[in-house]
Amino acid sequence: MADTASTARRRSPLAHAADRLAAATRSSGGAIRLAELPFLTQLNVRLDAKSPAADAVGLALGLQLPLEPDTVVRGGELRAAWLGPDEWLVAGLPGSQRELESRIRSAAGGVPLSVTDVSAQRTTVLVGGPRARDLLAHGCRLDLHPRAFGPGRCAQTTLARTQVVLVARDEPRAGFWVLVRSSFADHLTNWLLDAAVEYG
Repeated sequence: MADTASTARRRSPLAHAADRLAAATRSSGGAIRLAELPFLTQLNVRLDAKSPAADAVGLALGLQLPLEPDTVVRGGELRAAWLGPDEWLVAGLPGSQRELESRIRSAAGGVPLSVTDVSAQRTTVLVGGPRARDLLAHGCRLDLHPRAFGPGRCAQTTLARTQVVLVARDEPRAGFWVLVRSSFADHLTNWLLDAAVEYG
């Protein structure tokens, strides 16, 4: 069961910036959408991708752990992002850390693995709207053209000189998730707000 009581008492890293993000969204006339998605569950999972345990973990989560580099697989409310040959980031609803970790460990059986809760380490900024790619391109060296970084792609990269995990969401017009360390969230948000001015 999700621990929603504890998340209700916490203050998200960008709670103080919510009004500014909403104002930037309004002033862009729909060209840009900015918002924090606080408290998403984020588990770093490491195990042998070629082991039967990887398939069992995927089955327990209702998705297949992606084997293709820099891809994301979605299953219901969960997403698994490829971070390395034996490493994934599993993201889910706020407060579901314990339940997801238990499912992963049970499915893996006795196979050596690592499950680390990194939910408190990062927050997530939603960057959406028709000009989202243009906005991100101002501060990211990746080729963000849909042919190169389309829906279902992810990358560990830098945005505004800040290390992030960038996820191109696969829902229609859903935009991007920018997963950023909480200590750098203010810097990144200020950069996004400044870069969004030209679309206002």
